[in-house]
Amino acid sequence: MDFTNLISKVQSVVNSESYSMASMAQNFSWLHRGVAEIFPQPHDADSETESLEKRLLNADRPLRIKLGIDPTGADIHLGHSIPVRKLRAFQDAGHTAVLIIGDFTARIGDPTGKSDVRRQLTETEVKQNAQTYLDQVRPILDFDTPGRLEVRYNSEWLSRLDLGKILELLSTMTVGQMLAKEGFAERYKKENPIFLHEFLYPLMQGFDSVAVESDVELGGTDQKFNIAVGRDLQRHFGLKPQFGLLLPILIGTDGVQKMSKSLGNYVGLSEHPSQKYQKLQAVPDNLLSQYFELLTDLPLHSLPENPRDRQEFLAWEIVRQYHGEQAANEAREAAKSGGKEGALPEYSVAAIPQFPAKLAYILGATGLCKSTAEGKRKIQEGGVRIDGDKINDVDLIFSQPDDLYGKVLQVGKKNFVRLVK
Repeated sequence: MDFTNLISKVQSVVNSESYSMASMAQNFSWLHRGVAEIFPQPHDADSETESLEKRLLNADRPLRIKLGIDPTGADIHLGHSIPVRKLRAFQDAGHTAVLIIGDFTARIGDPTGKSDVRRQLTETEVKQNAQTYLDQVRPILDFDTPGRLEVRYNSEWLSRLDLGKILELLSTMTVGQMLAKEGFAERYKKENPIFLHEFLYPLMQGFDSVAVESDVELGGTDQKFNIAVGRDLQRHFGLKPQFGLLLPILIGTDGVQKMSKSLGNYVGLSEHPSQKYQKLQAVPDNLLSQYFELLTDLPLHSLPENPRDRQEFLAWEIVRQYHGEQAANEAREAAKSGGKEGALPEYSVAAIPQFPAKLAYILGATGLCKSTAEGKRKIQEGGVRIDGDKINDVDLIFSQPDDLYGKVLQVGKKNFVRLVK
């Protein structure tokens, strides 16, 4: 199918099915799209005989929709974007998104799914990571409409808890309940250490729900325990318990394991458009439907039947979301031409006179910076990335050319170069 005609066809369907805020209040297809579970349900023993749909219909005010993000790293990938996109859907339906930056809880680190204790981050590391997170979610969320977004930092209330309040929080849960949490249970069985400060994490995340008086909390399917703790604490403090809305964990581009930077099967939000496109156009056929459902708003019945067309359209659409239609078209043309025309500028590492070489020097040599001194300054400012990963070490050294081949250097948001032989 001609690609231009394909875009026009899908866009016509999108226009015909677009929901106004009023219609979204009655039609809950946006609410259920890509959702793994909403709890409690009216028939659950834990429920107050009210469904989320009913609360949305009967609300006399915008509901407060909570999403917490712990800035334990510098970058977000497409898997992280899924709850953020659902948060935007609630914004579009007229509700208030409460984005909590866990600058306090990040110093502990969520123990969910971890087989060992996480390294505690410094306040400086957390602050730097938090700013990059906000930069990366800006293309997704509505930052401009008054009343549609609150950005809160949980140090605002958690840093003020005195010992009496901490003891009160601890008294709401038993050790048995805490050990029922999947990661803790596994570690306890294997006799891996569990430190007492880790027990505080679910309670602190739950207290976030009390502090912001959330009506709904969003999270991955691995967050059910923590969200349920928030319900219990809200009830303890005399508030109406929130609903939990759980979203699937995205499978990575390898088609096997969940998307993760450590596994190398991720697509980073901060990556160059051509990098995004090249990764996404190779997504396995069996994942295409899930990627379209979770990462786009496109009507699923409007998509092309041919798997190759679907891969190409997925890559184009996601690049368009984050970088605009022109960048998506350029990335597509670059991919069609084998990565030559319109692709990333290239720089031969052979032109670097000697190794070991500091990154700051390499930035000057490639022309991304005017000098080594400017390269150091850009690193200190957090404006330098390698393959999408932010670099903070001004003294980073590469011992040999092989360490650089194929890597993409980035300075700021628009200056990129791929290092080649």
